[in-house]
Amino acid sequence: MPHDHSRADPIVSPELLAPAGSPEALAAALAAGADAVYLAGRRFGARQYAANFSDDELRSAIDYAHLQGARVYITVNTLISDAELPDVIRYLLWLYEIGADAILVQDIGVAALAREVIPDLPLHASTQMTIHNREGVARAAREGFSRVVLARELTLPEIEDIAAGVSGIGIEVFVHGALCYCYSGQCLLSSMIGNRSGNRGMCAQPCRKPYRLVIAEKDEYGRPEALQTVPAEGPYLLSTRDLAIYPYLDRIARAPVASLKIEGRMRSAEYVATVVGIYRRALDTIAAGEAWTPSGEDMRDLALAFNREFTEGYILSAPDIMARDRPGNRGIPLGSVVSYSPQRREATVRLTGEVVPRSGDGLAFCTDDPDRDVGTIVHGTPALRRGMVRVRVPAPVDRGMRVLLTKSADLEEQTREILEGLQPLPIDLAVTWDDGVPCFEGTLFGRNGERFQAAYRADLRMEPARSRPLSAEDIAGQLTRTGGTPFIIRRLDLDYPGGLFAPPGALNRARRAFLGRVEETIAAAWRPGPDAVREARDRAEAAIAGLTHPGRVMEQVPSVSVYTDTPEGVEAATRAGARTIYFEPVDPMTPTLLEEVAALCRAGSTEPVWKWPSITRRAFLDAAIPLLPSLHDADIHGVMVSGLGAADAVRKAEPRMELFGAAGLNVWNRRTLRELAPLFLRCTVSPELPAADLTRLAESRGGDVPLLEVLVQGTIEAMVTEDRPAAAAPGNRFLGLQDRRGRIFPLRCDGESLTYIANAVETCLIDHLPRIVGMGIDAVVIDARGRGPRYAGEMTRLYVDGVAAACRGDQGTLSALKDAVKKRAFGGITGGHFVRRLAG
Repeated sequence: MPHDHSRADPIVSPELLAPAGSPEALAAALAAGADAVYLAGRRFGARQYAANFSDDELRSAIDYAHLQGARVYITVNTLISDAELPDVIRYLLWLYEIGADAILVQDIGVAALAREVIPDLPLHASTQMTIHNREGVARAAREGFSRVVLARELTLPEIEDIAAGVSGIGIEVFVHGALCYCYSGQCLLSSMIGNRSGNRGMCAQPCRKPYRLVIAEKDEYGRPEALQTVPAEGPYLLSTRDLAIYPYLDRIARAPVASLKIEGRMRSAEYVATVVGIYRRALDTIAAGEAWTPSGEDMRDLALAFNREFTEGYILSAPDIMARDRPGNRGIPLGSVVSYSPQRREATVRLTGEVVPRSGDGLAFCTDDPDRDVGTIVHGTPALRRGMVRVRVPAPVDRGMRVLLTKSADLEEQTREILEGLQPLPIDLAVTWDDGVPCFEGTLFGRNGERFQAAYRADLRMEPARSRPLSAEDIAGQLTRTGGTPFIIRRLDLDYPGGLFAPPGALNRARRAFLGRVEETIAAAWRPGPDAVREARDRAEAAIAGLTHPGRVMEQVPSVSVYTDTPEGVEAATRAGARTIYFEPVDPMTPTLLEEVAALCRAGSTEPVWKWPSITRRAFLDAAIPLLPSLHDADIHGVMVSGLGAADAVRKAEPRMELFGAAGLNVWNRRTLRELAPLFLRCTVSPELPAADLTRLAESRGGDVPLLEVLVQGTIEAMVTEDRPAAAAPGNRFLGLQDRRGRIFPLRCDGESLTYIANAVETCLIDHLPRIVGMGIDAVVIDARGRGPRYAGEMTRLYVDGVAAACRGDQGTLSALKDAVKKRAFGGITGGHFVRRLAG
């Protein structure tokens, strides 16, 4: 059905929110018409490889944006360890003092501290919080968030349903830019492969690397035997297209969303200016109720700015999200190679469209392997002859190679025009003289209709002239020279007594001082007052003092828990001594299946817990929630969840049900544990925590925090995605991804159409059990999903024996048990982040 772009009623336009990864990109965003920008300092932001802003630059950036009538949201959206919390509190306080309009956070504990220390500073829930259902948004609203950035995977009907069911909080959605393959906030792949965590702003983008889809039979421990390659669409199996909802912007603009977000803090100023400008013009037309039709020229410029091929994304239920053939910028097609001259090092290119390359353009000559593409910058505009041009290239190219225009000199010129076209802010200025001293009183008119009053008494006394007094015109000429500033004197009233003299430089200094006073006045209008700052500082000191702890370590004999996905796995782990079974079936849960699991657990005095998927969208919740009361009556007294929305859904439906927190909650610090305590009996800590940080976390054990659990064995879940690289493996066969180094990452598909990608090496902490026992950890957990009952049973027995050996200090037994684990492990074993601290 064709999209209807006919004239409609005017609307209140949603906020257009632009990325600003550098001061240059900030200027471009504001000049192009962004209502607000989001950016980061050099600490605690989720894009550590962007240029970002020093403290001085950050202060100036906020003041400049406010001068232009735009809001500034600062990203503090990484996970924070206990040792970093005092610095985070000080940083939040400083952001409040310099006038930040909101902060984006991921860490639950950081959000709680922000509410406590700076309750006046709005909180935005980052997409890194993985909020994807109505209950999650409602929880965010209750916790004091003024806005939530929803997971990119939600569809527009889901967003509309959430907005209809929750009030008091704004909804922000992405409309343009890169898409993550995994649900944001749940990706550990970069962390597991290269020690660079996306949750710490250091993602190495392993999703843009080539992989081979493989299938195999499983051995008795769930490991692959005799791998076979499965035909796939291309080698870049995890590489997504770029989001661009521009052709359907009128539909999104009329949706119940507060803000439309453009991704791209790693992008250039040219990218920001182009994309923001196109969306700004379109939104203004739509908001005015005028007929709007997406422009082919705009789509071309969006593609030239950067694209990996565009998609309307999950939000508009696009059928094509992936770009598996190549992971990089595609620009726009220019033509193909006709011939190559090695003597002149020139390629002759036959053009296939109307675009002719010009000096300064960037071209890519594409092969089947993007790593072998040849790039060049055009020097001098080539002559067009019979539809062909000749271009110098740095390496030989083959006949028939596709040629892409990936960098446009025209867009760079347009960016300069946008920056130069930013209109100065008008000031109506009146100047009077008091005993020869110029006194300035001015009114500045802001871009959003605001008026700011500024007064300044010059540090200058004009003396009676001896021979050539200054005329009013002379003085006006000096006072209206505002070039190089964001201001223009629109109207000047001089009550000049005449007959006075001052050097031109002195008048210029007075003018500059007055304009500085104007800037100070505007900056102060966006900042909290001195009383509010003083109270916030007191709260910050109290919060930092409250982070201290006695440092007592309470030794604990941990119980052994097991994740499994079959009744056979439940039975094997129960017989081997597991105290808790987290059951997550491959297919959708049924009451009969859960009752079978409960019966198996009763036989071994084991506690059964229904483990929910990492992502619990509406369809799952509507099916699962009605089952809870009857399951509790059938002796299944616990549910494990990865999100606070799911936890609230369980608690509302069946208050008797105990809640267990999965690793997806991203527990990194004690304050997060305190916030989770009212809901959860036990929480699994993040597998990214090193032993030293885990020790600090464990020291907080007590009545006001949940019990702690540590993942000690298994292939750690590194990604969860809506994409299915292949259908679920038939007959319980092994399905995985193999990279160029030969590492194999297991795939697991569940009944909710989610795909999980696990690490290629199995975590094993059996030889570290003495330290874990000394920390006072309450439970250790083995992930046996997809590994079969023999693995579940034997690995459980090894860890039951390992805990006993650790308690009696028997290193010889632990060493032998580690050898036994190796024989059953997948891809070798690693101590993971328990022994290897994350980079950065």
